[in-house]
Amino acid sequence: MLHFVDLCEIAVRSGDGGPGKVSFRREKYVPKGGPDGGDGGKGGDVVFVVDSNLNTLRDFTYRKLYHARSGDPGGKALRSGLGGTDLRIKVPPGNIVRDRATEDIICDLAAEGEEFIACRGGIGGRGNNHFKSPTNQTPRYADAGRPGTEMELILELKLVADIGLVGYPNAGKSTFLAAISDAKPKIASYPFTTLTPNLGVVHSTKHKSFTVADIPGIIEGAHKGKGLGFQFLRHIQRVRVLCFILDVSDKNYERHFASLKEELGAYDPTLLSRAEVVLLNKIDALTPKKLEQLKRSIDRNTLPISALEKTNIAAAAKRLWKKLEETKKASYASL
Repeated sequence: MLHFVDLCEIAVRSGDGGPGKVSFRREKYVPKGGPDGGDGGKGGDVVFVVDSNLNTLRDFTYRKLYHARSGDPGGKALRSGLGGTDLRIKVPPGNIVRDRATEDIICDLAAEGEEFIACRGGIGGRGNNHFKSPTNQTPRYADAGRPGTEMELILELKLVADIGLVGYPNAGKSTFLAAISDAKPKIASYPFTTLTPNLGVVHSTKHKSFTVADIPGIIEGAHKGKGLGFQFLRHIQRVRVLCFILDVSDKNYERHFASLKEELGAYDPTLLSRAEVVLLNKIDALTPKKLEQLKRSIDRNTLPISALEKTNIAAAAKRLWKKLEETKKASYASL
């Protein structure tokens, strides 16, 4: 089983610049040629590159030190040394790079193909050709290449998705994700079945699709770290639309909804201004009388569903797509 990893620490170092060459031109009829030492090559950079085929930082748990290649030394006859190859480190979309010492954000990589140079390679040293002068025709020294830079970094992954499923443990989020998408999350009847976020792609029509993130269950005190709250809540920050899934077979579902909003607001107040859709799940567990009472009591922005029996699932997917399109249009209009 592959484990989801969304936080890790690594060290990176760019390549050193190659040393300059001390050399003199020597030919048959030129016994005292001038200096011809070449420059050293530049050290390789450390570059982070976004790759949409990745969705976890698991690979970074096996390797902690990343070192770019150093530049080659300069050669005779003014030949420059070969530059060190850049070290290109692939990361998933939504990756934040922080300085471990200060925890300041260095870069935020969200889009496919986006790149960021974390450490630049050292400059190659100058060969002795650069040091000749009227008073010194035969310089016997050259520059050493400049050393590369080294940093200790924190890599933090925040999933990039259109829709984020939010709810208490065992509310049926994973069942809903499996019902509307091609994802196959672990599903069971006990709380905290989902311990890592799951991503699914929903194909609303032939040419239209959107991504949904199943965020593990949030409980009271999550914004303080309770129940692995920090690890869960960080993945909600990038979604466009919040989809609240409430278990209506639990008589406290209205209080759970208020609690979820409170936890989101305490963690990041901007989350309360996100577009939202509310789904009342597990209507299959209600008696016909209670179901009828429920339908009469809810407003038009709330939809009763049964993820298990796939009741109103198509309508839920359509509502999510519509809300997502409204959000996109609003963001375009504000540009």
